[in-house]
Amino acid sequence: MRIAVPREVTARETRVAITPDSVARLVARHFHVSVQSGAGVGACCDDAVYEAAGARIEPDAPALWQAGDVIVKVRPPTDEEIAMLRPGATLVSLLYPLSDVDRVRAIAERGATAIANDLVPRTTVAQMMDVLTSQATVAGYRAVLVAAEASPRLFPLLMTAAGTISPARVLVLGAGVAGLQAIATARRLGAMVEAFDVRRIAREQVESLGARFIEVPQSEDAQTAGGYAKEVSDKDKAAQAAVLLEAVSRADAVITTALIPGKRAPVLVTDEMVRAMRPGSVVIDLAAEQGGNCTMTRAGQRRRTDDGVLVIGDTNLASQVAIHASQMYARNMERLLAHLTRDRALALDPSDEIVRAMLVVHDGRIVHEHLASITTKAAA
Repeated sequence: MRIAVPREVTARETRVAITPDSVARLVARHFHVSVQSGAGVGACCDDAVYEAAGARIEPDAPALWQAGDVIVKVRPPTDEEIAMLRPGATLVSLLYPLSDVDRVRAIAERGATAIANDLVPRTTVAQMMDVLTSQATVAGYRAVLVAAEASPRLFPLLMTAAGTISPARVLVLGAGVAGLQAIATARRLGAMVEAFDVRRIAREQVESLGARFIEVPQSEDAQTAGGYAKEVSDKDKAAQAAVLLEAVSRADAVITTALIPGKRAPVLVTDEMVRAMRPGSVVIDLAAEQGGNCTMTRAGQRRRTDDGVLVIGDTNLASQVAIHASQMYARNMERLLAHLTRDRALALDPSDEIVRAMLVVHDGRIVHEHLASITTKAAA
């Protein structure tokens, strides 16, 4: 089986799906690995290092896509990349199929197979394959550094001959993997940290990191059986907004991380809240690519409001730490490929819970239960 690793073509994407150390381990297990020339440059992995690890360097993108039995990517494929996907090949990448059905249909029309890395189940076995967790860890860390760099205030408490500098106040909204990493990083930098999450279990995790948990009265615990957050009722949203207005207004930096799988990111920070912030304050919206948690966020843009608040909608925070983000992603892919293969060939068992959760298209047929129902209704 030949694993093909193309160069990412999305703007400002510097990660690579398979790093040279992962290539060496895959080759040792008798897989063939082809890497497009320049694929690892953004992560400081040049072609010579890949060759030394046992990879074949392919300068031509169409030839790489045609030769690969399994194409492993980071970002969802573009229309041009889908056109290079040969029938019978398997694409493994982030796909966001629940919010981009047209892309799924295009892959199906090619007669290919697609596995969505963003649909990995929250189970103990799948933990080592979970790219959402590994990349959220990087993004949460990087978000705090971006906030510290963009803020005109120092984060730590400083007692100097020029007087005492009070620590910055950081508010983290959403205490999942990215949020908890943001809390830990902000605390290490010396900031005073508050955090909020709709899941009741998050309180203990937040407080264990030394942050103050913001209590919001709500009628139900907004956690799914899979451990993700779910949308709360309108009544709970109103109660939440009232409490968050005060919390946001006293923050020097707000980092938002809330996502709901398959849906637009929930709005947590309104225009009114941003206007209540002091000049020089910063909002880092990690949900920018999924619509944003802040109403003033524009994906891929940094904009300063008339009141002097900087709203950052960077969509490439994990890419800004490309070496370690790529290493973590690649290790996730190693584990996933090991789980999906038998005797160095793909064995997609539909009774396997990981396969069932992540397999979107199989040999040109949309097999994911939710997507299949959507496409059937659309066709009718």
